[in-house]
Amino acid sequence: MGATLREYRSVRPPKTYLSRFLRGGRPRLHNTTMTFVTRLTLQSGDRAALDSIVDDIKTTAERKGAALKGPHSRPPEKLSVPQHARLHGDDDRRFSSWKYTVFTRELEIHGHDNLARNIAEQNFPDSVHIEAEVEQIRGVGGN
Repeated sequence: MGATLREYRSVRPPKTYLSRFLRGGRPRLHNTTMTFVTRLTLQSGDRAALDSIVDDIKTTAERKGAALKGPHSRPPEKLSVPQHARLHGDDDRRFSSWKYTVFTRELEIHGHDNLARNIAEQNFPDSVHIEAEVEQIRGVGGN
């Protein structure tokens, strides 16, 4: 259902240089609105699981009308972990190294703070690691 007139009146537009100037107040040189940019970095050794989650995030963002940049893929990172045959430090015997690949996808969500928060709080499979970085950006002409 739609919002009532009272709800519409309680929502105030952001104060900008022009609206403050027209009201006769002291003009400011910046827009007081701020945008949040959420950068999501997803990493996994399971490429299919990673791509599935990224597709779900893209679909959700498109459905909500969020500005989404990405996914951007980094080159796969190939890692190697040495495996010692014994725990004793003087023993040089080793098994063959454990080798694995880590796939990385990066996404940016501009605005839509609730959507970004909901995505970051989701329960992802243990095979997928997610990091969320939030940056606050001031409007044009901000301090």
